Amino acid sequence: MVMTDSKESCLAKNPLFRELPKEKLTEIAGEAQYEVVPPSTIIFQEGDPGDSFYMINFGRVRLSKKGRGREISVAELGPGDFFGQLEILTDELRWVNVKTLEETRLTILPKKQFDGILKEYPDVSFAFAKQMSKYFARNIQVIKTKSEHRFQVSKTSWIDFLVIFILSLLCGIVFNHSNPNGLTLIPRLPAEDTAAYVTPSQAEARHAEADTLFLDARPSILYEQMHIEGAVNIPSAIFDIMHMVELGKIAKEQTIIVYGRTFSSHYDEQVARKLSLRGYENTMILKDGLSAWRKEGYPVKP
Repeated sequence: MVMTDSKESCLAKNPLFRELPKEKLTEIAGEAQYEVVPPSTIIFQEGDPGDSFYMINFGRVRLSKKGRGREISVAELGPGDFFGQLEILTDELRWVNVKTLEETRLTILPKKQFDGILKEYPDVSFAFAKQMSKYFARNIQVIKTKSEHRFQVSKTSWIDFLVIFILSLLCGIVFNHSNPNGLTLIPRLPAEDTAAYVTPSQAEARHAEADTLFLDARPSILYEQMHIEGAVNIPSAIFDIMHMVELGKIAKEQTIIVYGRTFSSHYDEQVARKLSLRGYENTMILKDGLSAWRKEGYPVKP
């Protein structure tokens, strides 16, 4: 009983499962494994079967990959992080080595159980996709910084491109895997613009009336740094899951203003097109995005 209670407590603290009902947490805890792994211990290696999903309750692990005759560090993970999901979703062998950096306590779910949870609980699928979005953005920034300081573009290590490719593939697989009917990973978008642009002053007038839904289409890591007060974060990369979980409750005639773009990606246009394809006709794009809104001194958070 003590061990089951310990696993249930660990699951409840994990951001993936904290919204599940208590009876479901108890059920999952009863089937999960709980291990305390000493420091400098290999949990699994490249080529091992991918049959389990791991969550870190305490401690730290390093993910690494063999390349150029040496071990190349891919990431370091700590409490609340998870690993082993790629092989679970793709039915492939392990692609990295995982080794503990200190004594580490793990909750382990077998593949069959993890698959069932994703399909049964959309909230878990959404939380999982959101965590992967943050992980993807964080690791791409690390790789970009490393490349700028240590390599010329023409000499960038093949492992950098491999990590980018695998993380991108992982996000797509997660979104498709969590929907029993499957999701279109590369949706067909209309060639022409499907949403009108609205100026910051026009948008602020609607914001003051509180009858318009503001959607921030950027990755969650950017939304958390700063966003329009009251805006809902619907990252373009996980739009399909968010549509099932959140937007399905919104009337098709609802007025929606989308914003969020960087120098390299117009997330606002991507989301506006997807909204239009799903019948939201009163969708507009904030002209010049968050920077123009802030320039006018309109409310932002945090």
